[in-house]
Amino acid sequence: MAGSILIVDDDPVQRRLLQAALQKFGYETLLAEGGEAALAALETAAGGDIAAIVLDLAMPGIDGIGVLQAMRERGIAIPVVVQTAQGGIDTVVSAMRNGAVDFVVKPASPERLRTAIANALKVEALEADARRAQRKGGVVTFRDIVTRSPAMDKVIRLAQKAAASNIPILVEGESGVGKELVARAIQGSGERRSKPFVTVNCGAIPDNLVESILFGHEKGSFTGATEKHVGKFVEAHGGTLFLDEIGDLPLDVQVKLLRAVQDGEIDPVGGKSTVKVDIRLISATHRDLLQQVKDGKFREDLFYRLNVYPIVVPPLRERRADIPYLVRHFMARVASGKGAPRIDKISEGALAMLGAYDWPGNIRQLENAVFRASVLCEGDTLTEEEFPQIRAQMEGSIDLDRHETRPGNGLATAAAESPGVAPQPPAAAFGILKALDERGNVRTLADVEVEMIRLAIDHYRGQMSEVARRLGIGRSTLYRKLKEYGIDPEAGRADREDRLAS
Repeated sequence: MAGSILIVDDDPVQRRLLQAALQKFGYETLLAEGGEAALAALETAAGGDIAAIVLDLAMPGIDGIGVLQAMRERGIAIPVVVQTAQGGIDTVVSAMRNGAVDFVVKPASPERLRTAIANALKVEALEADARRAQRKGGVVTFRDIVTRSPAMDKVIRLAQKAAASNIPILVEGESGVGKELVARAIQGSGERRSKPFVTVNCGAIPDNLVESILFGHEKGSFTGATEKHVGKFVEAHGGTLFLDEIGDLPLDVQVKLLRAVQDGEIDPVGGKSTVKVDIRLISATHRDLLQQVKDGKFREDLFYRLNVYPIVVPPLRERRADIPYLVRHFMARVASGKGAPRIDKISEGALAMLGAYDWPGNIRQLENAVFRASVLCEGDTLTEEEFPQIRAQMEGSIDLDRHETRPGNGLATAAAESPGVAPQPPAAAFGILKALDERGNVRTLADVEVEMIRLAIDHYRGQMSEVARRLGIGRSTLYRKLKEYGIDPEAGRADREDRLAS
């Protein structure tokens, strides 16, 4: 196997157990005793050989969630399998929101761990193939933007006008909304379409290397500079330079960037003269740059230089009409990959669930969810069962026991027995309120309130004072709601007595 598995756990016994299990399965391993050590390992040269991570969530210092957030901020796209103890439902949901691929329950069986790692690597390989295919696909145009949403019409119209000019553009929007795709479409529709398109993630570069990476350096200009480096501005000469997450640039580098934008000149580190460059500059950020200017974290003069032509890309939750088209687009991309599973259908319930979800990670999160579901699906139809993280967040719970003991992989369940027929959603266990109805639509607050009141009456055996106290309402309010909803607590009491008698 190419690459090692990084095991991150503050418990030395647990680290050794995981190491022994993974080595038995033929994996090479690296060990980190906490979040700080894990991030340090990812930043070193050896970090490039890490294929997957097994990450404990409960650790002192930087915990598992902190590691996931730091990885996302630094653009480190390595699949992560998190470990959790029983009862860590909220933490598991948070981990999935922050990009974890899978989770195992401590103490995880070796086979469950093996399956989780294998699935994570399979998903990553498929996503890597898709990224390479996309890069080889040639010039990107506005026709490549998958949308049917009116909210995106304005974005495309603005971007098309921008493509006909050479002015600086600032693309704003949350992480994962497709800011780079918009930038590539602008470049691919303008006169520089055949020239280089160079991307720099400003948030993923260590502060002490930003200036060198952007503007280049001369040999011997600082410790470790064993040869000359031209820098991204020179690489993009004649074409387009895309500075992603420009709000993360250090203030001292912002000064030099301002000069490059104003005069078309850069100063390489250790250089004796300036270098002329001809670039089309497109910047992007998920931050509120104007607020950063007010907070003294971003130069005002640079802000107005970059913000000549702003384009705001809306989040996916504001363009839900695009979700079905994006899902099918990503399914087709998976199916076109070498050795990829042939998944060509998705159930109405699954599509409704995906359409109702808010997608905090936007299109990137949706793409990853479809890739994972397609890899882990055992049939030819994606159902709600293939999206356990999304389903868990919609319903507000994760069945840890079933996840651990289920045969095969721990994420996906078997496909429907009859092709093209989606399975019926399982009934919720006592103590769990379902967020979606049988058709995959969000239930009304009134329906949920009725169920909650019935559950409380049953749980506290008809003791109405305790029911009202636990629900956080007065007894008079409780009785008013009982009358409003037609709930008879005496009927519930009779049912309970019958159950006890049986």
